[in-house]
Amino acid sequence: MIEVGRVCVKIAGRDARKKCVVVEVLDKNYVTVDGQTRRRKVNMSHLEPLDKTLGIASGANHAAVVAAFKDLGIEIADRKSKKPAERPKQVRKQKQTDDKKKK
Repeated sequence: MIEVGRVCVKIAGRDARKKCVVVEVLDKNYVTVDGQTRRRKVNMSHLEPLDKTLGIASGANHAAVVAAFKDLGIEIADRKSKKPAERPKQVRKQKQTDDKKKK
């Protein structure tokens, strides 16, 4: 029942209640999913398969998944990676010279 292109709903974890599509079948227990969820390896028992399938190839990239969901009428938010903030530079303390210690 779970094959490449099957639309599912995650029922466990951080991405619960979000729609995803099976991108790759890894073994009898695990698949790779992508869509409204993060692209990751998922246990099949954490998925609720729906009756819809998408016409994507095995191992399809994220752009192909977004296009297939758009044809189905489901919007997927654009992912934006965080840019690392500039870290403040650490200023070392100056050693006190003998002149400063005497005063």
